[in-house]
Amino acid sequence: MTRSIPTLPSPASSHPSRAAISPSFIDRSFETGSIDATMSQEQRPRSVAGAATSVSTATMVSRVLGVMREMVMARYFGAGLFTDAFNIAYRIPNLLRDLFAEGALSAAFVPTFIRLLTQEGKEAAWRLANLVMNALAVVLGGVTLVIYFGAKGFVYLLAADFARQPAKFAITVEMTRIMSPFLLFVALAAVAMGMLNAFGSFFVPAVSPSVFNVASILAGIFLSPVMPRFGLDPIVSMAVGATVGGAGQFLAQLPTAYRFGYRYRFVLDLGDPALRRIGRLMLPAIIGLSATQINITVDNQLAARYGDGPISWLNYAFRLMQLPIGIFGVAVATATLASVSRHAASNDIEKLRATVASSLRLAACLTFPATVGLVVFRREIVRLLYQRGSFRAADTLETAGVLMFYAVALFAYSAVKILVPTFYALGDTRTPVRTSVATVLAKIAINFALIAPLQFRGLALATAVASWLNFALLARALGRKTAVPWRWTDLTAYLRIAGASAVMGALSYAVFRAAQAVLPVRGTASLALDLGAAILCGAGVTLPLLRLARVSEANELIALLLRLARRGA
Repeated sequence: MTRSIPTLPSPASSHPSRAAISPSFIDRSFETGSIDATMSQEQRPRSVAGAATSVSTATMVSRVLGVMREMVMARYFGAGLFTDAFNIAYRIPNLLRDLFAEGALSAAFVPTFIRLLTQEGKEAAWRLANLVMNALAVVLGGVTLVIYFGAKGFVYLLAADFARQPAKFAITVEMTRIMSPFLLFVALAAVAMGMLNAFGSFFVPAVSPSVFNVASILAGIFLSPVMPRFGLDPIVSMAVGATVGGAGQFLAQLPTAYRFGYRYRFVLDLGDPALRRIGRLMLPAIIGLSATQINITVDNQLAARYGDGPISWLNYAFRLMQLPIGIFGVAVATATLASVSRHAASNDIEKLRATVASSLRLAACLTFPATVGLVVFRREIVRLLYQRGSFRAADTLETAGVLMFYAVALFAYSAVKILVPTFYALGDTRTPVRTSVATVLAKIAINFALIAPLQFRGLALATAVASWLNFALLARALGRKTAVPWRWTDLTAYLRIAGASAVMGALSYAVFRAAQAVLPVRGTASLALDLGAAILCGAGVTLPLLRLARVSEANELIALLLRLARRGA
């Protein structure tokens, strides 16, 4: 169940080794010819809302396919012993992926690659890309072997209670071994993603996780029925699909990289200054992400205590919550990074604060209504997407209960993705690390406080509370760092957005009830029509309500939609 993550924010400052992707860099590249003229006009600077469109569109494709993948998982395998086993087995390479691939590596590789690209030219940049890929092949190849032969220890570390069920433990170990190469594939994909982003290509990297989702969907539908012929449980097909999909996520980006001039060469020089610089830049991110992984490990251990199902219910709900984050939060954060980096480089703190504040309000305009929708229609959404085949009505109720708690954190999740790269743009990698560690420690304490009254559901609520705490700490630290306080108008804007979202939710629910009166829910089709009517109502009234609430970002979103409509016409 891969998280479709676009290139993570990279440390940036006026120091040449921390240059970030910025519109000014792309403009200079056209003038000097340091980047091929194959880049389109659409890659030139634009507003945050406009720049987010390309990433948002690609991410939406990937996220929708991700939901379809989860639907296949629910249809064929439900929520229980085997899906719990798969989720833990898949979690093992993902723990290391966040540390050494799409998290720390992306944050260190992109600025170093751009520095070489601008100062020494393409050949030096391509050489660095090959150096990093070859070093990853050596290091992560070894890690793959460690995961393969040490699978039992890793499974016990994440879910010790599985050992009480020998069959569950054994199949988890088996799938862990099958997915052990996944880490290497997604690390290489992260390097390819960074290369393409450096050349202003965002759509292909953002859509590449779709290959993973398609491979998983096909494996679940067509491969699972034949697994028993080989003496394997059908769920093993999902492990095969994940590994093949991880490789495809990397390979799908190579044709575009090839068009920009990339050619693979075997070169391995561990003493290379640029490679060593990447290692130094990775260290703070690894420390911060390590705290997050400890948190995930604790969550898995606690959820595993409640038997078969909770790990899967938490996972299904979390994937639904990730859909709006991936479409809105990541897109706004990706688009914000360029503007923030430019203002930080010119030391224009007032414009930086204004950009961050506007981006946060834009994220609120998108995530507040999504939160209301997920909370109000949580049971209907889970039932429509998952309840079929092996996924029972009881699974729907449990997943919906968890989704309600996760949904509360939608804005906080998205806001953190905006604030963290702002610190990187200011050359501060320590504050996000300290905040992350403090938040994780707080969440572990909150876990134990909430798990007694709420059982495994307390883990989801603890995640939401910790997300808001993380956001609050980062916002406070940024205000101190920039010496620009958060104004009262910022709070009133959020209150107006929340009020508009609440009205939207009430209107949508009224439409849903009216649709039910006309077409009672008797099956999937009638539920889809009733829920679709409510969603269309919500989508249709949100922007007008935001305008009535005098939220300036609503006008920007309306202008963007009109431009897209004219372009489509």
